[in-house]
Amino acid sequence: MAQENAQGPREAVLRFEDVSFGYGHNHPILEEVAFTIRKGMKVTVMGQNGAGKSTIFKLIEGEYTPDDGNIQIPRGVTIATAKQVISPKERELTVRAFFESRFTEKVYDIDPKIEKVLEVVNLVAPFDRIVSSFSGGQQARLLLASALIQNPDILLLDEPTNNLDKAGIEHLTDFLKSYEKTCMVISHDAEFLNSFTQGVLYLDIHTRKIEQYVGNYYDLLKEIQLRIERENRKNAQLAKEIQANKDKANFFAQKGGKMRVVAKKMRTAIEEMEEDKVDVRREDKTIRNFTIPAQPELIGEIVGITSLTTINTKTYQPKEKKVDISLKKKQHLLLKGPNGIGKSTLLEALAKGNAPGAVIAPDVRVGYYRQDFSTLNFEDTVFDSLIRVTPKQDEQTMRATAAGFLLSGQLMKKKIGMLSEGQKGLVAFASLVLQSPGLLILDEPTNHINFRHLPVIAKALDQYEGAMILVSHVPEFLEQIRIDEVLDLGA
Repeated sequence: MAQENAQGPREAVLRFEDVSFGYGHNHPILEEVAFTIRKGMKVTVMGQNGAGKSTIFKLIEGEYTPDDGNIQIPRGVTIATAKQVISPKERELTVRAFFESRFTEKVYDIDPKIEKVLEVVNLVAPFDRIVSSFSGGQQARLLLASALIQNPDILLLDEPTNNLDKAGIEHLTDFLKSYEKTCMVISHDAEFLNSFTQGVLYLDIHTRKIEQYVGNYYDLLKEIQLRIERENRKNAQLAKEIQANKDKANFFAQKGGKMRVVAKKMRTAIEEMEEDKVDVRREDKTIRNFTIPAQPELIGEIVGITSLTTINTKTYQPKEKKVDISLKKKQHLLLKGPNGIGKSTLLEALAKGNAPGAVIAPDVRVGYYRQDFSTLNFEDTVFDSLIRVTPKQDEQTMRATAAGFLLSGQLMKKKIGMLSEGQKGLVAFASLVLQSPGLLILDEPTNHINFRHLPVIAKALDQYEGAMILVSHVPEFLEQIRIDEVLDLGA
C-alpha cells in the first residue's frame, strides 16, 4: 500500500504496531491491529456499524490509549479531526468561539483564518451567530472548517458527507482531490470515497483486525470476493483429501496387526490437515428485511400544509412560502432544498405538532427519525428504549424486532449513548417498526448507516403504507423509494 514517488517510498506518518483495545474484558474492539499510513496518502476506513472505526480515530488522536501494542507518530506531526457531530456544549458557542476552541493557546487575528477556511467549505457564517442555529449540513461544514483551520499533517474526517447536500458533497470531493496532506476518512458513501481514495483499511468486526487494501472500495470488494473463493476452494480440496484418508484409515484399522499402526499415522496426518483449514472470511451482517407497519384505520387527510417558512441561505432572513400539500395514506413527500433553507426545522415543528400552516389529523401517531438521534434518551439502555415503545411491552416481540436490526446480546444492555452512531440509527429504525406510525417523518435516514443496510431500509420505506415526509440528499437511496410528490423549498 506504500505510495512511492521518484525518490522512493514516502515516509510513514502513522503506524499501528499490534494494537489491541477494548472497553473492558467483555467488549474487545481491536486485536493486534497493524498498518502503516505514509505521508500524503488518502485512506478510507470502512467496516460494519459498531466495528470500531471511530475508536481508531480516538486512538490516533490520543483520546484513547492502547491496551497492548504501540502507535507510532513522528515527533511534530499534528492531527485534527472533523467529528461526526458537534457536541451540545459547542453548539452554544458563537462561530468565532467555536473556531477559537480548536486551539490550546489564543490565536490573535483569527478572523482572516476563519474567513479562509469558510471559503474552502463554501459556507457563509456570521462570526457572532450561534452554532446551534445552523442546519445539520451547515454544521457539517463548520466541523470540516474547524479541522482545516488547524492546518494538520493528518486530517481525520468522520462521516464528512452526512447532512451535506449535493453541492456540499461535490465541493468536499473537489477539495479532497487536490488536498496534498495525509487524510483518513470514515464514510459509508462508496461513490464519494471512490472519487479520491487510494487505499482502504477494512476493520473486520469478526476478527477485530484491520485488512489493508490498495485501491478504492470497488477494488476492495473484488479482492474480498477472490479471497473468499480461494479460501473455499482450499477448504473443499482439503475436505476431499481428509475424507479419502479417513476411509483408508478405517479400512487399515479393520485389517489389524501392522495395519493399525498405519491407520494411527494416517489419523495423525488427518488431524494436521484439519488444522490446515482456513477460516473463510465472513461477510458483514446485514439487517433483515423489515416492514414499518402503518397505523390501522387511517382515513382521509393525514397531514395538510398550506404555508411554511424558508430561510435565505445567504442573508439568513426568513420568508413565508405558500404551498398546497395534502398527504393521505400511501402518499410519500420528498422535501428538497440546499443546506440551511429550513428543511430540518420544518420536520421538527411538524413532529412536535406546532408547525404554523400545518395540521396533522387527530390521533395520528407520528414516527420521527432525527438525524442527530435526539429523540432517543442516551441514558436509556437499548432494552429500555425499545420496550417503552413496544405495544403491551411484549418483550418477545421487541427482542425479535431488535435482533433483525443486529441489536441483541450485550448490545441490549448498553446505554444508547455508548453505541456507535450507526447503531443508534438501527435503534431508531427498530423503534419506528414497534411504533406503527400513521405519519413517518424522516430527516436524513442514511446518515451513519452501513451501506449494506441501505437497500433494506429503502425497500421498507418504499412499501410503507402510511403518509411519509422525507429529507435525503442521497440520489441512489431515493431512486429505490416511491416518491409521490416533491416540494422544493428553494424553488
